[in-house]
Amino acid sequence: MQSVTKTLTDIPFKLDAEVLIRRAGVDAAGDYAEEFAALVKEAGRVARPKVLYRESFVDERCAEGVTIDGVAFTSRTLRMNLDKVHRVFPYVATCGRELDQIPLEPGDCLTQFWLDVIKTAVLGIARNYLGEHLTRRYALGKTASMNPGSGDATVWPIEQQALLFRLFDGAHEQIGVELTDTFLMIPSKTVSGVRFATESDFRTCQLCHREVCPSRTAPFDAELWESMQHA
Repeated sequence: MQSVTKTLTDIPFKLDAEVLIRRAGVDAAGDYAEEFAALVKEAGRVARPKVLYRESFVDERCAEGVTIDGVAFTSRTLRMNLDKVHRVFPYVATCGRELDQIPLEPGDCLTQFWLDVIKTAVLGIARNYLGEHLTRRYALGKTASMNPGSGDATVWPIEQQALLFRLFDGAHEQIGVELTDTFLMIPSKTVSGVRFATESDFRTCQLCHREVCPSRTAPFDAELWESMQHA
């Protein structure tokens, strides 16, 4: 059966200004608080987070990777995580291009930083909504996700984002996401990956040696790293 790409574009959300002001390091009683709150309000008005995903299946496995719906990916870690998994969910989630349309003063680095904090939160909303949607629709239990370019460069090389995009028919037309020649995505707060059922609490951050990373969600796991090298 041919996999069909699905879109999630009507994602309900509400931005929590109190949480965001802490993330942005803005003094809630300071001079910038009102300006930041106005930006959060405007972002809440225009933001349209979106997700593109498909129900896919693992066709083949080899020592260095897996083939999903006819597309061969090279990643020993991905192969190990999907060793006993047959159904997977490739996806692209984005904060949406609408937030890039909020007018900012040229050279206003502070407001641009604030907007990036807000866009990251909206992306998180999109990813969480995808997880909830997949759980409901496909009766999934615990799941994990792998993303090209996350973790150390050899875990799943960012170049393979181009292969992941082959699974989708027109990501730009459907949710406004563009993959550049350097394998970065526009809008910047966009993530692509593969979600799968698992009994473990795997996170790609466990395989990343970078000590300072604002996006880290789990500490480096030396034992897990070593096991992946000798799989």
